[in-house]
Amino acid sequence: VLRLTASVAFGMRCLAPLLPAFRTAFPGLKLELILTDANLDLVAERIDLAIRLGPSVTADVVGVKLFTTTYRVCASPAYLAKGVPLATPADITQHSCLLFSLPEFRTRWLFRDQTGAMTEVPVHGDIVISNAMALRDCALSGLGPVLLADWLISEDIKARRLLDLFPCHQVTATSFETAAWLLYPSRAFLPNKVRVTIDFLKAHLGKRRG
Repeated sequence: VLRLTASVAFGMRCLAPLLPAFRTAFPGLKLELILTDANLDLVAERIDLAIRLGPSVTADVVGVKLFTTTYRVCASPAYLAKGVPLATPADITQHSCLLFSLPEFRTRWLFRDQTGAMTEVPVHGDIVISNAMALRDCALSGLGPVLLADWLISEDIKARRLLDLFPCHQVTATSFETAAWLLYPSRAFLPNKVRVTIDFLKAHLGKRRG
């Protein structure tokens, strides 16, 4: 059994679609996929492999970079049809945003333009949610602008269900150097089931724009 954990949103958007290919590649390997937004202790919970999003990894685990993550501020066409200006990052202050519940996501967003100049924009909103998929659904329903990872909303952007408000800016709430990491407990011997799963995930997800 391989015990793999990831956030609910990442698991639903990025991992679940890969399960048919995973089963075909490893028909004898039983997979237990644990989707939770809790930060599980890998050793205590007997986790073989975790996918975590952030700028770095802690010293007590081994980290393999899966892909660099990027974020976008987006809103639905229906919301933008209301006509409140959203031409510059500073205009965000005039809007009730959809906010992720982590403290660093709910007070300000950081924008960096093509010259490298950075602007910190305070944000406020009446809806704060602890799940990125729910935030996406609210944005699709026209409830306001939202900051979400590209891996979650890229298909919505392509289909114009959501519109990228500031395509000429990099945007984040924490760091511009964030990534999706494959983590496993530090150990001298890496089980083959973990090694082949890492290779599989890197092959299928490693080249994506995050």
